Amino acid sequence: MIYKAVEEMVGDTPLMQLKISAPKGSHIFAKLEMFNPGGSIKDRLGKYMLHQAQTEGLVKEGTTIIEPTAGNTGIGIALAAGQLGLKSILVVPEKFSQEKQTLMQALGAQLVHTPSEKGIVGAIEKARELAAEIQNSYVPMQFDNLDNPDAYYHSIAPEIEHEMQTNNISIDGFVAGVGSGGTFVGMARYFKEHVSQIKTAVVEPEGSILNGGTEHSHRIEGIGVEFVPPFLERKNVDRIYTISDDAAFSLVKQMAQEEGLMIGSSSGAALAASLKLAEELKPNSNIVTVFPDSSERYLSQNIYS
Repeated sequence: MIYKAVEEMVGDTPLMQLKISAPKGSHIFAKLEMFNPGGSIKDRLGKYMLHQAQTEGLVKEGTTIIEPTAGNTGIGIALAAGQLGLKSILVVPEKFSQEKQTLMQALGAQLVHTPSEKGIVGAIEKARELAAEIQNSYVPMQFDNLDNPDAYYHSIAPEIEHEMQTNNISIDGFVAGVGSGGTFVGMARYFKEHVSQIKTAVVEPEGSILNGGTEHSHRIEGIGVEFVPPFLERKNVDRIYTISDDAAFSLVKQMAQEEGLMIGSSSGAALAASLKLAEELKPNSNIVTVFPDSSERYLSQNIYS
């Protein structure tokens, strides 16, 4: 196939059955989102949010896109904004991966840094300040924008269902991490509507608050919350698994050495949670999960050390 624009290459990523031995003879299938052109699942989000905003008249010629982001969403938005000929300003806490920030700038985005200790909350505050100062600006605000879960409801979830059905494989469990919450919420809603008796599981790192733990720093990037995402629907959450840095990074190494998959730390956490869910489901269950990005954008963070 010949593509005429990079946004045409977003989606339809591979779904891989992993060789890892899971409890009770279960099987784990991972959607490999590093094969999107910007290298992560958030390419889907950037494309969907900006196209929806354009359709609604919120984005027009000359609009400046402003967004608080920990990294991958910024890359996805910079990619989509560039395709629309729009300027983007991304507000990023200083602590996050340098590789991600370099990629945002390579795509033409202007970066504004906020103090690490203020986390994503500080970035949100700064983004709103900038929007008040800059005329003809738009903040998609992934953290409370319903287009966020809709992006995944309408793309990745149907892709997985189709791929599993085509191979005559049932889906018994679904696992995904929560950062903004959009990936899990959109996909869980779709699967609860279309797949009978499926069990869904949220993944968070130690230091996130969904399971009642106290907030503190963690090495796992891309997931974990300082506040409960406003559109997280508890009715579609069957389990919440809190994964340690050690457990996630151990599986990151294992995937590289045994399966040839260079995955990020949030993917390692998703895999750890998938193994926990397999312990609770019936024997020979099929569990689908999402590997949001690759390890290459975390090498400066010593992801393999």
